[in-house]
Amino acid sequence: MPSPALSSAEKTLQRILTISRLNGWSVIVISALGSLLALAIGDLLSVFIGLLILAAGLMEIRGHRHLKRRNPAGLTLLVRSQLFLLAVMLVYCAGRLGSFDADTALASLTPDMEVMLTEAGLDKSALLPLVRTAFFALYSVIAAITLIYQGGLALFYRSKAKSVAEALAILPPTSS
Repeated sequence: MPSPALSSAEKTLQRILTISRLNGWSVIVISALGSLLALAIGDLLSVFIGLLILAAGLMEIRGHRHLKRRNPAGLTLLVRSQLFLLAVMLVYCAGRLGSFDADTALASLTPDMEVMLTEAGLDKSALLPLVRTAFFALYSVIAAITLIYQGGLALFYRSKAKSVAEALAILPPTSS
């Protein structure tokens, strides 16, 4: 017997389930790998940030599982996970933007880099404005992308609350 066509609310729920599963697991895998790498190099602050991001991914997967079990509270978890991840990333970027140290940046030059600069007729201090610009551009772009992606996903999840509630009322329970 062919299954009846899915309503738009059911399609919306399926789309949210797919997005939340893919996004949640992506966040978990990337943050776990980043935390392990940070631990390997001894950067405990980055390990902590990675674990906070991992928690956001786990929250999203938990919301996904709640929705699969027809619990509308899952959508709230999806929104909160995005807002939590957004807050962690923006605080991290703000902290990094406020921590630029010119002396450390110049001290990070390897002897080979210094030789290349000398051969090019440049002084180490001439490189500093470029390094500063690249540093600020990197963390500003990360903050902007995070704001657009996580903020947009939180708004998307929130805007679909009515459709999800309708679909959860229609659909029979499924196993995880």
